[in-house]
Amino acid sequence: MNVEMVMQELEALGKERTKKIYMSNGAQEPLFGVATGAMKPIAKKIKLNQPLAEDLYATGNYDAMYFAGIIAEPKAMTESDFERWIGGAYFYMLSDYVVAVTLAEADIAQQVADKWIASGEELKMSAGWSCYCWLLGNRPDVEFSESKMANMLELVKSAIHDSPERTKSAMNNFLYTVGVSYVPLHDKALATAQQIGLVELKKNNKKSSFLNAYESIQKDVEKGRIGFKRKYVRC
Repeated sequence: MNVEMVMQELEALGKERTKKIYMSNGAQEPLFGVATGAMKPIAKKIKLNQPLAEDLYATGNYDAMYFAGIIAEPKAMTESDFERWIGGAYFYMLSDYVVAVTLAEADIAQQVADKWIASGEELKMSAGWSCYCWLLGNRPDVEFSESKMANMLELVKSAIHDSPERTKSAMNNFLYTVGVSYVPLHDKALATAQQIGLVELKKNNKKSSFLNAYESIQKDVEKGRIGFKRKYVRC
């Protein structure tokens, strides 16, 4: 299949209601409003295809960009490829759920994520922290440096309240993910979350929402989910 054929199939699957939901979260035209589950039959036909993924991502159409993440070959992507993708990710559903997810399956995941976290740019930082969430929730604990993860928890503690909104959200998710999925630092993550307390997320023209990683981790403790790992990063 080529770009035009995929775009036609995606357009046929678009729903106005889904489109409105995506746009309320920050998506912009062009987009069709395709539910992610509806993309699976097309993905099964194509399987993985990096050149097609690149062409689809370059369209700037949100649904095509999301689908690009499903059929991408992360191990074939270079650091400059990921830089190009994060450059095109204009809101968090692309940075955190397409680019960060794709990066999490690449061998260079940690080194790229580290650069993004240090970048000072809201969506790059958000993608970097989110990438670690996907990594920690899927890969064995031995693949991570305990001292590095501990330092990252300290960074969250010192910087979360003054960070940009999307970065705050991703940092909070990182704190929660360490507490649940990275057993060596479960206790430290819980203590850090308690020290941080409520994290306020300010929203344009809406009431603020509040995140509480401590309570979220405690709920998973009660459910016996500590040490939980996903089988797959991408669905």
